[in-house]
Amino acid sequence: MDRRRFLLTSLAGALAAPLAAGAQQAAKVSRIGFLSPRSSSDVGRLAAFRQGLRELGYVEGQNIAIESRWAEGTYDRLPGLADELVRLKVDVIVTYAAPAIQAAKRATGTIPIVMAGAIDPVASGLVTSVARPGGNITGLSLIAPDLVGKQLAILKEVVPMVSRVALLGNPANTGTAPQLRNAQDAARALAMRLQLLEARGPSEIDSAFAAMIKERAGAVIVLVDGMLADHRTRIADLAAKSRLPAVYGLSDHPEAGGLMAYGPSVSDRFRRAATYVDKILKGAKPAELPVEQPTKFELVINLKTAKALGLTIPPSLLARADQIIE
Repeated sequence: MDRRRFLLTSLAGALAAPLAAGAQQAAKVSRIGFLSPRSSSDVGRLAAFRQGLRELGYVEGQNIAIESRWAEGTYDRLPGLADELVRLKVDVIVTYAAPAIQAAKRATGTIPIVMAGAIDPVASGLVTSVARPGGNITGLSLIAPDLVGKQLAILKEVVPMVSRVALLGNPANTGTAPQLRNAQDAARALAMRLQLLEARGPSEIDSAFAAMIKERAGAVIVLVDGMLADHRTRIADLAAKSRLPAVYGLSDHPEAGGLMAYGPSVSDRFRRAATYVDKILKGAKPAELPVEQPTKFELVINLKTAKALGLTIPPSLLARADQIIE
């Protein structure tokens, strides 16, 4: 009888083991919230993030699930979208741009938040320091103090006689202020005068370009901002109509008809954001994961737009380009 009971108990244990293992495996599916300040048509960033996850062994539907939310360029929607992700009890929130990161920060102080890009997370109050972020936020910054200065220098190579340059930024984005400070320092070194123009929403873009023409700007630099990037085709059309050479901080703009872009690689940042998610899911604390600074920058030139503006891109600049659109 004891032998029979032992055999039955062993058989029951063997049958239960696969069920327990299956339940354990199902419990390991991690939910990632992806909060974007931009349009749902902007799938490139999410695609790059997904690629980074795949490279680390994550498979959607098996060990990871992604909940995406899109503000469609309307920053007022971000707090509500962040709250949705918190209610879904996601394990990590991945987001980018100061307005979206701040919305996520206000929504939760416990769920880890991974930045896939912030202009200056320390100056914006998102983290305590780059080395030790503190709190529940870490990730990748766009800190590059000389970035706008390099954009102005590139502009000078293409339009050597330019002296007055318009800067178009969104004051609703706290990441705009550091860009303006860097631009002013660089402009003094290059003997350029800057015309600061604001566009808090799509309705103010046209009036900003009208002001550029009125003040006789010789070129324009469009600062990094999600709303402005969402309306990149319209901005490229206005720049072309106004005969203004333009430099941007995101490669999306030349792809939509803008003249040139110089800035941190977008796809590289979002693939690298996946490494933060991986570390956090494996137990790392955001407060102890240093914020990474950009290491890979891209120069993109649209030759078709240059030709339409009657500009000749110097061979030395073309040789440095990572992408040329013809």
